Amino acid sequence: MSKKTWKVYRSQLENGAIMTTEETVRETEGYEENEIINVFTQICGQTWEGFGGALTESAGSVYNQMDRNDQERILNDCFSESSMGYVNLRMPIDSCDFSLGHYEAYRSDSKELDLSRVKENLMPFFNDIRAAMGKSPSVMLSPWSPPAFMKTNGDRNHGGFLKDEYKEEWADYICRYIIALRQLGVDVRRLSIQNEPNATQTWDSCIYTPQQEREFLNTYLRDALNRYGLTDSIEVFIWDHNKERLLERACAIIDEETDDLVTGIAFHWYSGDHFDSLNLFRMMFPEKKLILSEACIEYSKFSRDNVLFNAEKYAHDLIGNMNSGMNAFYDWNLLLDERGGPNHVGNFCDSPYMYDAKKKKLKRNIIADYLWHFAHFIRPGSVRVGTSSYTDQLETTAFVGPDETTSVVILNRTSETLPANIRLPKLNGEDDLSVLRIEIPARGIVTCRSE
Repeated sequence: MSKKTWKVYRSQLENGAIMTTEETVRETEGYEENEIINVFTQICGQTWEGFGGALTESAGSVYNQMDRNDQERILNDCFSESSMGYVNLRMPIDSCDFSLGHYEAYRSDSKELDLSRVKENLMPFFNDIRAAMGKSPSVMLSPWSPPAFMKTNGDRNHGGFLKDEYKEEWADYICRYIIALRQLGVDVRRLSIQNEPNATQTWDSCIYTPQQEREFLNTYLRDALNRYGLTDSIEVFIWDHNKERLLERACAIIDEETDDLVTGIAFHWYSGDHFDSLNLFRMMFPEKKLILSEACIEYSKFSRDNVLFNAEKYAHDLIGNMNSGMNAFYDWNLLLDERGGPNHVGNFCDSPYMYDAKKKKLKRNIIADYLWHFAHFIRPGSVRVGTSSYTDQLETTAFVGPDETTSVVILNRTSETLPANIRLPKLNGEDDLSVLRIEIPARGIVTCRSE
């Protein structure tokens, strides 16, 4: 009986920093029924499309302040194949809360697009990312608000609705924006109709009821995408908001008439786990994609000092979402300053990388160390496989990569070290007696990869 050799990577907080160890472990033979984590490589779920983050004006402006060594460090950490290997970016259409202030590329008098803010604050970072990858990352665009004059409240902030008389013009603007970015070398492949369409924010925001989002999609956006020849090259995602109302929004929008337009649904994590919402969506719409388009630790809700809890929150949500059918993950800002900004409305947040301009120091936060346990091993084209665990104290997900290696990520949020016997069962009735015997450190995360 052949026994596999595994690389085991363990990370644990020690003296305020994450310490990661690497060990080669060989399976051992013997019948075992206790402390088992089963990995059913024959039972396949969704195909993984990659990790990424958001390139906002805030992230770009911070990047522009950094010296070349620090720029190369974040480029390597995030986009190198030898590290996390991000392949996706999310970019806003015009300003969002993580901008230096309000701006709109659209000029209502001439109807021309002025992308000077994008060229100044986003494109230097983007161009370096493209150079580091050797190709353009796949970009998703999301609007936070139409231009103020198109809205019922005449304001980019505080919600409001898109006026009926501007729906055609707004759809036209979105398509022209896509084309303008493509002309700059930005490979725009995805679009969400509206960021957080159910939230009235003190920053850039706009409300769409389910009926309004469906009408805009099916009538105005459909026509504009057709006119500009974009229908076959843009994936359209609905909702782009929290998980708790994801299923209702999907049921209200996706039907026989709109099915061809909707690639999938984008969601955020700010209202809690709701993993069952994703499972139910997957059951009802098995051909549609599920992407997490935004996640971050908001300082208005969570302490910036509780760094391990914040990292564990990321890992817990990733495992739950992956096991519920998620296809891709877009973190929020790739990079922020030491305060968690700049943010023109004071909505400061955490980020995997933060730069102190006064001290000229780039800090890699523990969240990045936890993200590494997923992104470094689970690459595009990997397929999620089935798992079962002897205890809910260990949270587990597993993927088989394009190279046919198996990666198992295990999170332990308890204060005790817990044992695990990882087993790859056969489903043909033949008992495989080999198990990988390891320990999962207290308040730690482990990735095991077969060789």
